[in-house]
Amino acid sequence: MSDEITSISGLGPASAQGFARAGITSAQQLRALGAHEAYRAWLAAGNGAHFIGYYALHMALQGRPWNDCRGAEKANLRKSFDALCTEAKAAPPPKDKGHTRLDAALDDIGLRKKR
Repeated sequence: MSDEITSISGLGPASAQGFARAGITSAQQLRALGAHEAYRAWLAAGNGAHFIGYYALHMALQGRPWNDCRGAEKANLRKSFDALCTEAKAAPPPKDKGHTRLDAALDDIGLRKKR
């Protein structure tokens, strides 16, 4: 069994790149952190916040399709996501090797050579 992040059904290359920027490079690391803490690292690395990505990550780590999230479960995840985003906005900017949120955005749109 592959330990690539993309080996988790529902997570593709874009997710793997975003998690790599956060220092999460394997499916094992991602599972050990859990969806909420992994997404905290995702945000701290300067990746964009997207509710669908947050709940899709929760579903993927449970082996469920992303669109299986509904009702009260989705509402509770929305509360957790909003709280996490509020915390992330209040946190000091990341200081990992000079890689800033601007760097991440420029990487995402292909204006810089990715590190």
